[in-house]
Amino acid sequence: MTYLTVYTDGEQPETLLETEDSTEIAATLKEIDVVLRHWAVAEDLAKDAGQDEILAAYRTEVERVIAEEGYTFVDVAQLHPDDSPDWPERATAARQKFLNEHTHDDDEVRYFVSGSGIFYLHVNGKVHAVLCEAGDLLSVPRNTTHWFDMGTEPDFTAIRFFHDDDGWIGDFTGDPIARRIPDFDTIAAGRAARN
Repeated sequence: MTYLTVYTDGEQPETLLETEDSTEIAATLKEIDVVLRHWAVAEDLAKDAGQDEILAAYRTEVERVIAEEGYTFVDVAQLHPDDSPDWPERATAARQKFLNEHTHDDDEVRYFVSGSGIFYLHVNGKVHAVLCEAGDLLSVPRNTTHWFDMGTEPDFTAIRFFHDDDGWIGDFTGDPIARRIPDFDTIAAGRAARN
C-alpha cells in the first residue's frame, strides 16, 4: 500500500501530512500533476525473474500505457540483496546515484513489480515523499524536481517507461535538500511503528 508524507522544504522541515488513504494520496498528488495508479500484482513471478518474463507478465498493462502516453522504450530495473562480497558496495553506489535532487526532460514513470522505494517530489515549497510498493504505478511529469531513495538495503523490481531510447538521464540541481528530509529507512521505520 502506498504511503505519503508531505514536508515543508525549509531548513527545519515540518511534517504536514502522513497518510495511507488512497483517495487522499491521489487527491494530494493530483495537485502537483502526479498520477498514482494501481495494477494487480502478477503473483506467479519468481523473485529472480528476468526482464523478458516480467514484461510478458504485464504485457497488457504495459501496452496500454505505451498506447496512452507514446512511450518508445520500456525496461526493468531491479536490485535485490545477495551473498556476493561486493553487494554492500553495489547497493551503496546504486542508492547514491539517485539521492541528489534532479529533473528529467522526460516523464518519470515507474511500476513497482516488487519491493519498494520513495520518490521525493519537490514542488511549490513542499516535498511529497511517495513510498511506492508492489502494484503502484507512479507518473511524474517531466521537469518535476525530485530524487529517489531505495534505502540502505535496496530490494525492488520496477518497470520503467521512456519517450526515447536514451533511458534515464538526470539534470542535477545541486540543492542539498535531500539531506534535510527523512530518508527511506527513517520513513519506513516510522510507518512500521505506527502500524
